[in-house]
Amino acid sequence: PGRFLITPSGCCLGFMKPSDLAMIDSSGRSLSPVRPTSEYRLHLEVYRLRPDVEAVIHAHPPLCTAFSVAGVRLEECVVPEVVFTLGAIPTTAYATPTTDEPPAVIKEHITRCDALILDRHGSLTVGGGLLDAYFKLEKIEHAAGVILAARLLGRVQVLNREQVDKLMAVRKNLGLKGRIVHCVHCADRESLAGKTGEDELVSAISSEVLKILNG
Repeated sequence: PGRFLITPSGCCLGFMKPSDLAMIDSSGRSLSPVRPTSEYRLHLEVYRLRPDVEAVIHAHPPLCTAFSVAGVRLEECVVPEVVFTLGAIPTTAYATPTTDEPPAVIKEHITRCDALILDRHGSLTVGGGLLDAYFKLEKIEHAAGVILAARLLGRVQVLNREQVDKLMAVRKNLGLKGRIVHCVHCADRESLAGKTGEDELVSAISSEVLKILNG
């Protein structure tokens, strides 16, 4: 109790050995000769806010990171298996890495969900163990890949409210654990009729052009 294993600072994780792991206490004080990662504050804040969490993974998946760099959020309900396991994937405000800022910006989200995107700074996933947290990392990067491919093909079809409700029923029947945050657009899903933000913009511009052409 009160002790945490964490990855070391300045180490290529692909070559890391168990003996390379650092150990810290709940205040961030080192309990081993190994220097912990500079992002230890972020990890400790999750454990402080979520007593149910046994593992935290902060990573830099390229597609999830690219979405935040482009200012494109992943909070819409698109991929069914992601929706009923993780819900929407929120993006935090920008925070300077390795400072006290990242722990501050996750507070709004991490108490409500198990996976989120750190603006221009990768991802954060949590779980009942390392594999649980890792599988969630794989799932959000998979979702980012699918959505990217769909955008390249021309359009992202968003699930409607009825479809989302059915997925939530599936989640309940399967007894899935973990916290999820619902899609920010579910409330006005019917009015959007599955359009993406780009579709709405194109529609608005087309409407204005037609008004001008019609005198």
